[in-house]
Amino acid sequence: MSIKKLISNCFIVFFLMFTACQTKKSHINSNSEYQKNQNEFFKDASKSPLKSKDLKDFKGLNFFSIDSSYMVKAKLFRTPNTSYFEMKTTTERITRERVFGVLSFSINNQPFELNVYQGESTNDEDVDVDYLFLPFLDESNGLTTYGGGRYIDLYIPVGDTLILDFNKAYNPFCAYNDNYSCPIVPRENYIPLNVMAGVKSFKNY
Repeated sequence: MSIKKLISNCFIVFFLMFTACQTKKSHINSNSEYQKNQNEFFKDASKSPLKSKDLKDFKGLNFFSIDSSYMVKAKLFRTPNTSYFEMKTTTERITRERVFGVLSFSINNQPFELNVYQGESTNDEDVDVDYLFLPFLDESNGLTTYGGGRYIDLYIPVGDTLILDFNKAYNPFCAYNDNYSCPIVPRENYIPLNVMAGVKSFKNY
């Protein structure tokens, strides 16, 4: 085989490999660092929300395959004059939240908006004042994900944009143990989309 033909064949092989990698870009089969940390947390008996009978047989949470199309840039429209309100929970406990702003974003060219919430400040030194709470509902709830919706942890950005990663969507502790008190997702934080990212439902909860 001539050198010229060998180089040509090598180029073709490289091109096909590159094209295949680009085609599969949105799906990553390996576990992320976030998923590994979540599983370590759930395996730790001193922290885990799992009931003792479930912790005994726990092998790991069931996640969707990581999909980069669910990691999007969101525009944050701040709402500085909103009042705190009582957000209901699954028990008689009440948490006081306010709408910190509205997140505007697109997934697969579909536009969506979700409210992001900020808890009322307390004298508790452990409270992170930059923390933002994003509870949401979607079409997957009650099918492949927990019926009560899921949460995403966010932090106040320096500017007016942030990365919204639905691959980090997690279940409230009530999805694993009904002894916990969890904020109920407001109905206005529903998006008409089957969000196949983040953690899936756990058993029959």
